[in-house]
Amino acid sequence: MTFTPWQDRSVIVTGGTRGIGHGIAELFARQGAAVLLTGRDAETARKVADHLAQVTGGRVSGIGMDVRQPEQIQEMAAEAERRHGGIDVLCANAGVFPERPLRELTAEDVDEVLGVNLRGSILSVRACLPALERAAGRGRVLLTSSITGPTTGYAGWSHYGASKAGQLGFLRGAALELAPHGITVNAVLPGNVRTEGLTDLGPDYLRRMTDCIPLGRIGETSDIAHAVLFLASDEASFITGQTLTIDGGQTLPESLDAFAARP
Repeated sequence: MTFTPWQDRSVIVTGGTRGIGHGIAELFARQGAAVLLTGRDAETARKVADHLAQVTGGRVSGIGMDVRQPEQIQEMAAEAERRHGGIDVLCANAGVFPERPLRELTAEDVDEVLGVNLRGSILSVRACLPALERAAGRGRVLLTSSITGPTTGYAGWSHYGASKAGQLGFLRGAALELAPHGITVNAVLPGNVRTEGLTDLGPDYLRRMTDCIPLGRIGETSDIAHAVLFLASDEASFITGQTLTIDGGQTLPESLDAFAARP
């Protein structure tokens, strides 16, 4: 079987300076794609890009960009075209997940999470559309959603869950609209993945989450990145409007009894 050559592909990864986005950017770079990653801080984005270029030998550059700002998103799309001649893959990955109990939730908290996670994803796709249409059937949109919201709930993250569930509503409509242009739109739904944000929640949280995963380990960013790479490939050209849960089986048990009853 012949697999997708990435040497002539242009990839954007929003929120690519850390966590899952960093893992996605690294894998695409190792495969030979030209990668533009973004982060809120321009200097950090450039330093991360330079490091990835060094360790992968790939073409990686970074820019500062806030997905809450439409004009900055438009500039991101224009910059990718200037640097790499087009856009083949958009990984709308930028996200925030501040914990906030519902009784303490403010309008500003809601605006922040929905603005980054949902509105930012929608506007990123819109800004990249002209270039994705010119990709001649190779246009791919990948959303980083979550099991929290679409599949499960977690106390303290109701606003985050709403943003991630909202991404999937957008995905289905966008997939229908963009299918005539040969653009696919899919999402990955990670479970607990070893990132800086997860580590910040402390060892007790990590231990409790690991105990809930049938495969017995926390996910790695590479687990998510390889799924994204596949969905962005030519081999996945007949897959659109779909979601792929990557959680080590965390959402499989219907109860604690079902989990404990495993042989």
